[in-house]
Amino acid sequence: MEKRSNSLKTRHLSHLLILLLFFLSTTPVHAQDTTPSGPVYVVQSGDTVWGIAARFDVAVEDILAVNHLTDANEIYVGDRLVIPGLEGLSGILSSQTVPYGETLRSLSRLYSVDEALLRKLNHIVSPAELFAGSNLILLQQEGEASWPARANLSPGSTLLELAVLQDTHPWVLTEINKLPGTWAALPGDILYLPSGSSTAAPTGMPPAFTMAEVIPLPIIQGTTVQIRLQTSQPVTLGGVLVDQPLHFFENEDGSWIALQGVHALLEPGLYPLRIEATLPDGNKQTFEQMVLVVSGYYPEDPILYVDADTLEPTITEQENQIILSYVSVANAQRYWSGDFITPASQYAESTYYTSRFGNRRTYIGKGTDIRVEKFHTGLDFGGGTGLPITAPAVGKVVFKDFLNVYGNATIIDHGWGVYSGFWHQSEILVEVGDSVETGQIIGLVGGTGRVTGAHLHWELWVNGVQVDPLTWLEDPFPR
Repeated sequence: MEKRSNSLKTRHLSHLLILLLFFLSTTPVHAQDTTPSGPVYVVQSGDTVWGIAARFDVAVEDILAVNHLTDANEIYVGDRLVIPGLEGLSGILSSQTVPYGETLRSLSRLYSVDEALLRKLNHIVSPAELFAGSNLILLQQEGEASWPARANLSPGSTLLELAVLQDTHPWVLTEINKLPGTWAALPGDILYLPSGSSTAAPTGMPPAFTMAEVIPLPIIQGTTVQIRLQTSQPVTLGGVLVDQPLHFFENEDGSWIALQGVHALLEPGLYPLRIEATLPDGNKQTFEQMVLVVSGYYPEDPILYVDADTLEPTITEQENQIILSYVSVANAQRYWSGDFITPASQYAESTYYTSRFGNRRTYIGKGTDIRVEKFHTGLDFGGGTGLPITAPAVGKVVFKDFLNVYGNATIIDHGWGVYSGFWHQSEILVEVGDSVETGQIIGLVGGTGRVTGAHLHWELWVNGVQVDPLTWLEDPFPR
């Protein structure tokens, strides 16, 4: 009897073990089931394992292995993914885009992360490796206090004076900023405040600049870049982005803005952005930092077969120089305000984009072996001959003529170095010197010049460089 009882117990245990193994083998494993043993990243909406791997510069396979994942698609919002390669650390990882004008010290203050830790997290050996638009990895401890405001310690000021201005105590500022003493705060430091509103400006820049903002970061091929500056005194501003001189104009809020196009064929990589302030006494203060330019991921258009004469370099180069002579002038008067509208506004419901800006193109001369590699310099709208073309914004007509490549062409100056070009028209309905209003009919769709059929081609230039017109339809400039 006892043997049978033991035999039954053994069978029951065997069945339980089999069931347990079955459930373990069929239960999906995902990141939330792991016990983090290092710094973790909390999965956000829209995240993928591939995107997280790129953000933290690790291999997808390593993320899967350390988190015991078998399927890269099985991550969920709120999961805590251990990020490999940061052994000996713990806490919550996040990332931010490095703003223009920041240094390692100011970023350390800005995000309350020790400089040495920032170097380790981001594999920074030299300060020159810190460039605007790059991805900065941060590490913070759970439950760590987050201070609501920040301010700069002005040159010549003391921590006591800042504390009085902010209605707090210098020892409170010392404690929350982890300073060894009240004497340790340096001029220009970004310091946390226990209350109030942020007034901190970038600390890597000369004192003439109190604010610098670059949109977008990183910079994308073919886009319009906006550089906004505020200064501590009256100055004359200038600068260079990549190899283009910057033209700054005063905005309604007192800031200074430069708009600059970035060429759609510019190779992705690091390029200089320099800003200069000439003081009333003639002295100059200059700041330069490398900025990241990334690909616009433009697709290929189908091969286009065109009249070989329109690909002749002597003709195309001469006409390009004519256009450049107009669109490279930066008019200090801004005519437009707010949004641009589509130049196909009078037939918007029946049209569509037949080709977008930036698309890579191959032209072949009919009946020849002439082959030219270019990109599409504007935005094309479908439609037949005679449809009305309308002004996308207020401006002044500065050019009207027939060109072999562009056909019947009109250029409108919107001010601040922003120009619209309308090519291939069947008829031009404005004259040079005319002021035009938003939505005014300025010409008719046609098929003149280098075309394969009648369409509306709208080109937008920003300080001598063609940019994607769609961004001007989606968001008002200045931003």
